[in-house]
Amino acid sequence: MASIKISVDRLQPGLHVRLPVKWNDHPFLFNVFKIKSQEQVRIIRQLGIKFVHINPDLSDVAPLPAQQQPPVIIADANTRSESERLWDEKQQRIEELSAYRRRVSRCEKEFDRSLARIRNVMTKLRSRPELATKEAKLLVDDIVESLLSEEEVTLHLMGSKSEFEDIYFHSLNVSVLSMIIAKAKGLDAAAIKSVAMAALFHDIGKIKIPSSILRKTTPLTEPETNYLKLHTKYGSDIVQSIGTLPEEVTVVIEQHHELLDGSGYPAGLQGDEINSVAQIISVANAFDNLCHHQNPQEKKIPYTALSYLYKHAKSLYNQENLSILIKYMGVYPPGTVVKLSNEMIGLVVSINSANLLCPNVLIYDPTVPKLQAPIVTLDPNELKVESVIHPERLPEEIREYLNPRARISYYLEDNKV
Repeated sequence: MASIKISVDRLQPGLHVRLPVKWNDHPFLFNVFKIKSQEQVRIIRQLGIKFVHINPDLSDVAPLPAQQQPPVIIADANTRSESERLWDEKQQRIEELSAYRRRVSRCEKEFDRSLARIRNVMTKLRSRPELATKEAKLLVDDIVESLLSEEEVTLHLMGSKSEFEDIYFHSLNVSVLSMIIAKAKGLDAAAIKSVAMAALFHDIGKIKIPSSILRKTTPLTEPETNYLKLHTKYGSDIVQSIGTLPEEVTVVIEQHHELLDGSGYPAGLQGDEINSVAQIISVANAFDNLCHHQNPQEKKIPYTALSYLYKHAKSLYNQENLSILIKYMGVYPPGTVVKLSNEMIGLVVSINSANLLCPNVLIYDPTVPKLQAPIVTLDPNELKVESVIHPERLPEEIREYLNPRARISYYLEDNKV
C-alpha cells in the first residue's frame, strides 16, 4: 500500500511515519521511522508541520480519527526530556559518523598507496627483480602487521578511481581476503606473509595474455579459453626466471586454478595434492573473479557471488577456507545494496563482526546531503535488511547518491593509523 497523508493530530505510537522536513530540522535519526511513544508524538507536533506521511503496511496501529479541533500542544517535562535525549543521540551519531568517515578516509589512502606499491613492484619485476621482491616483502609486512594488530578484522568497501587496472585491484583483493582466511585458520605471521606474497603474484602470467582476451566482454572461444589458461604456465616461467621469489609463489601460480574434485587446471590435481596455500588463494580468487567477471552476463554482486560459491562450489574448494570467507565477508558483503525494514535503501560499507546480519549501511536519504549521509549499524529489533537489490535496478538518483561501485575492492582498517 502507498503512503497516505494525515494531519499530525491523528498521530499515535505505532504509526510508521515520514516527516516532510529536512533531516537537521528534527531530533530523530531518520526522516522515516516508527513512533515509539506519546512523547515522540508531541515532539512531531511541535515541529510546526501540519501533515506527515504514514505507511499503513509498516504501522502497528491505524491513525486516530480526524478531530474537529486541533489538540493543544503542551510541552511537559517528559516531552522535553525525550526531545533532549533524541537530539543528544542524534548528535552522538553525527560525531560517530564523522569519526567513521575519517577512519575510512585513512583506509582508502592506505589502499591507494598499496595499489601504487603493487604497480611499482610489477613494473620492476623483470628489469630489477631483487628490488621488486624486496618492495613486495615490505608491502606484505605492512599489511600483515595491520592485520595481526587487530583482534577483530574490519573490511571496508573501497572506492576505485579506475576500471582498467584489473591485475592490481584483483591482486590486492585476493591478497587481503587470503590473509584474512590465513589468520582465521591460526597461521603464524610468517605463514600469513607467505600467503600474501603468493597471492600478490598469482596472476602475474596474465601480463603475457593479449588484452583482447583479458578484456573481452563476450564468451571466450575454446582457443581463447585455452590461451587464457596458459597464464599459470607463463607466470611460473616468469617467476622461475627471476629467481628471487620464494618457491611457494611458483607453486601457487601453478595451482591456484586446481580444484578439489580434479576438474581444475593445468594438472587436474585432487584434494591434498593441491598445496594448502594454493587452496586458500583459490577460493579468494574465485570469489573476486565472480564479482568482476569480464563477461557482464556472468558478473555477480558480492552477495550472490558468496551464495553461488556456497550452493554450487562446495566440492571444488576447501570447506574450511570457504566457510571462513563467508563468515568474514558477512551475510551482506560490503558493496551490497539493501532495502531495509523501514523501506529505505542503503549500501553496505562494512561488516559488523558482532552480528553478520547487521552490517554498517550508508542510508539513502534525499533530505540529507550526500557527504553527510548517515551510516548506521543495523539492529534486528529496530532496523534490519528486508531484501537485496541489484544496483542496476536502482533509480538513477539513488544510484548516483549511493554510488555502488562497478569494481568492488576491500581493505583492512588499521585503528593505529
